[in-house]
Amino acid sequence: MTTTFTTAPVQRANHGSHFRAYGLRGVAGLIDPFVGVDHAWMSAPTFPPHPHAGFSAVSYVFLGSETGIDNRDSIGTRNLIQPGGLHWTTAGSGVVHEEVPAETGKTVHSLQIFVGLARERQGMAPFALSVEPQDVPLVQLPGVKVRVPAGSFNGTRSPLNPPTDVTMLDISLDEGAELVLPVEAGHCAFVMPIFGAATVDGQSFERDDLKLPVFPAQATPRAITLRAFNGSAKVMFFSGAPLRIASI
Repeated sequence: MTTTFTTAPVQRANHGSHFRAYGLRGVAGLIDPFVGVDHAWMSAPTFPPHPHAGFSAVSYVFLGSETGIDNRDSIGTRNLIQPGGLHWTTAGSGVVHEEVPAETGKTVHSLQIFVGLARERQGMAPFALSVEPQDVPLVQLPGVKVRVPAGSFNGTRSPLNPPTDVTMLDISLDEGAELVLPVEAGHCAFVMPIFGAATVDGQSFERDDLKLPVFPAQATPRAITLRAFNGSAKVMFFSGAPLRIASI
């Protein structure tokens, strides 16, 4: 198995004093079927209701977040995305969407993940899916905890059944702990540091490095090795089969 990877740039973004993010954007060809990921902190309403179409917008709130997200959309969805939970909005033919912190004065720590739709599904009627925190599977290994909000790991599968089959893993590693992640043939993969320092196939990455290790799809399977050093670490792992459609 080969482990060659490239790196993709991450950009910092701020909206006033109540929103900051690390954004992975503009590299859709490398991370297909993903379009982009924002690792964000939001402490007040930031974006007015806004339209999406032709892809899915996915919100994952970290377990340690001070509060959840009050989520609403134009198809009648109104729900609380609690810390540890995931909400998947398939925009399809079009939806207007808004998310705000559930509690005033508290900060949401979350990911906004944009996932492509196959060409024949881009005009489908919009719909929403959710996984509550208690329903996200947890895999525990020596020094490692892996939450599985989407996809599967080590024989454990998320209850989510999205229109684009992807894997998203929330991985916590104790100092010195190591985890080997298999990647299927024909799938891309990438790793996003959330906190702490981790090595990916021997190269160190931290959130403030403003670069991510990206493994473009290849014809043969591979394995990616993660290891925490200089303390514990948390990373997100993403993988999926490319849709090979124009970038959104």
